[in-house]
Amino acid sequence: MRSEPRGASFAELQLRLAVGGLLAVAAAAWWFLVTMDAAMVSMRGDGVAGRLMMLMMTPGAPGPYLAASAGMWLAMMIAMMVPAALPLMLVFRGLDRGPRGGADALLFVLGYLATWSAVALLGAGAQWWLHADGLLHGHRLATATPLAGGLLIVAGLWQLSPMKAACLAHCRGPLGFLLRHARPGRLGAFAMGAHHGLYCLGCCWMLMVLMFAGGVMSVVTMALIAALILAERLLPAGPWVAKAPGVVMIVLGGVLL
Repeated sequence: MRSEPRGASFAELQLRLAVGGLLAVAAAAWWFLVTMDAAMVSMRGDGVAGRLMMLMMTPGAPGPYLAASAGMWLAMMIAMMVPAALPLMLVFRGLDRGPRGGADALLFVLGYLATWSAVALLGAGAQWWLHADGLLHGHRLATATPLAGGLLIVAGLWQLSPMKAACLAHCRGPLGFLLRHARPGRLGAFAMGAHHGLYCLGCCWMLMVLMFAGGVMSVVTMALIAALILAERLLPAGPWVAKAPGVVMIVLGGVLL
């Protein structure tokens, strides 16, 4: 029996450790978000959750509010996007990058998540602006029903658009992108991940805007959007993958309006 080359075996170990670490971080992010959701609903909380909850109810103090909401949005991006990034990591690992392939795959995902971390900062800023203007209501910080209906209709139209289809094609079949934009080294792996994250952002940005319709602090809204993002990448290809949810969004938005 022929044994695996030592370098290949080490790369596989690196990959497994990276996958396990990312899953653990995503699980911790979901736990944090559930704790924050419970604190916002009950208006009670101990430790970090309680302090963040109090800060996020006072948009009149922009600095502390933005710091608290940025932490929450970063946790949200990690919780929602890590499951979508793991299949992409395996595709990247299929490239021949030698014995450091496992570490490069992790850096690729970290670059991907870096793009979404920038989105988290934008989300925190939008949340503060909407909250300070009185457009977010209730413990879960949701828009009023008419605005939520309008956001759902816009999101549904985006799901049906050719731009959404083009970005989703890149997300579903990243191998062509990886071959065209291959860069050597660990910095190259990180840069490739950040670059590909832009296509994913083009695919999903309107879904993230729906967090304001369902409630920025609503774990149910987060879970539904995360499930849709993952389904768009893993379910068999076909026009219904993105368009059927888009039709549902438009109908639901019309009902709310």
